[in-house]
Amino acid sequence: MIGHCECHRSRHFVKSVGRFVAFFILVCGLHAGDGHAQSSSSNNPLSATSKGEAVEYGAVSSKAYQPTAYPLDDVGGFTIGPVIPTLAGAPHLFGDWYGIQPWLLKHGVFLNLALNEEYVGNITGGKTRSNVLAGQVAGELDIDWQRLAGVEGLWTHMLVINGHGRSFSLNSGDSVTNPEQIYGARGNVVAHLVEMYADKTFFNKRVIVSVGDIPTGSFFSYDYTACFFMNVSVCSNWAPGKYNPGGRDWPSGNVGGVLKIRPTQQTYIEGGVFLVSPHAYNGGISGWAIAQDGMDKVTSQVEIGWMPEFGKHKLRGNYKIGYWYDNSRYPNLYEDIHGNSFQATGQPRRYEAGMSVAWFMFNQMLVRNGEGLTNGLIIEGGAGYAQGNLVAMRDREWVGFVESGTPWHRPNDAMGIMFQHYDMSRTVSLQQESSLALGLPFMSNQWGPVYGIQNWENAYEAFYSINLAPATNLMADFQYMQHPGATTTFKDIAILGGQFTTNF
Repeated sequence: MIGHCECHRSRHFVKSVGRFVAFFILVCGLHAGDGHAQSSSSNNPLSATSKGEAVEYGAVSSKAYQPTAYPLDDVGGFTIGPVIPTLAGAPHLFGDWYGIQPWLLKHGVFLNLALNEEYVGNITGGKTRSNVLAGQVAGELDIDWQRLAGVEGLWTHMLVINGHGRSFSLNSGDSVTNPEQIYGARGNVVAHLVEMYADKTFFNKRVIVSVGDIPTGSFFSYDYTACFFMNVSVCSNWAPGKYNPGGRDWPSGNVGGVLKIRPTQQTYIEGGVFLVSPHAYNGGISGWAIAQDGMDKVTSQVEIGWMPEFGKHKLRGNYKIGYWYDNSRYPNLYEDIHGNSFQATGQPRRYEAGMSVAWFMFNQMLVRNGEGLTNGLIIEGGAGYAQGNLVAMRDREWVGFVESGTPWHRPNDAMGIMFQHYDMSRTVSLQQESSLALGLPFMSNQWGPVYGIQNWENAYEAFYSINLAPATNLMADFQYMQHPGATTTFKDIAILGGQFTTNF
């Protein structure tokens, strides 16, 4: 059927990649000085050294900090720690809290508070000229029960946030990519629960089991270097899977469990099973209503990862491929029960069992200029795919570069550039063509309001982050959206933004 035909529009992507070559030349040109210079001790948690460099980190939970080198154990040649990092080990604006932090860490209690404030505004293009401020305060509590109570290999994690502000996407007319990193899905509540789960290690820490209320992106399809960027499409909540009920992610948790096996120090295999919530908010608007009704379907996720280190400078890489399948029934975006436009015929929509999503992701350090996890020039990228007859965005590809500040004697500063390409599905385009022909309003989809026939969109981003004080950074950000909302309804958008983050 024509509704199932997802013709590849690669010519747009190829042209856009050509435009990105100039960005590549720029970042390589900025990489000056001794590429292997050692950085001094710094306030950037990513410049800290640790055995943890041999470990694949999970999601950045509060999105107000970057992942930190975690105090880990070296057992049987394996460097294994908690599956999900916390702020623990990172510096704090107020130091050691007058001795409180060291005492807590000694007893296995990792307590952290973080603030993130973001401002974005478009200087041209879009639905309207607009500027918005959004932010959040995050509180995280992680407990190592081996230190606290002698229970070997047991950790518990809880993250609660409070958010404020407005969505820039609603004003700009572009719901396909969101230039804000932290806005959305928090609910208008004082304390929104993001995650609450436990980890338990087995067989000399080669096997880790995690169970509870878990954001799926904390374990699957995550790239820690991507969270340097403000655009949320690449930071944990990856597109095109992130807005589908079976793959909702941060700041929503999914009831389920994950089994992670590490055959070698540089490889892992993990699988997860999560309940699919039919509600707009997992756990209710506050996140605390974990046992909701209607969660009788499951999504199963699997990922295989390789984390090599190349050469004498240990150029760290992360390579992963994954897939998830949701056994729920979802409506076809275009077809009725006979394969025609449901809008034109008025017949019931076709429901199809099963939704598939797949991804490939990587990051690789090209040149090292310090001992930290990201002290160097790093390339990152990947591709994500979703089933286009059920999901409005069929695929997304991205590539970017991140560089820390050691070459220009600012070891805690960072800069980066990123290019993203989005293809909407042919099936959703057929639906929108039918709406236009029938004089009907365009239907919203997983990505929000629609203002025209959707095809493709490109997003370009460049940032520079300045370290102001311990654990405190101010970032200047520029983004350019080509075909905002994946339509030609509005002019291309140029966006200026800023982000202030600190760990108390």
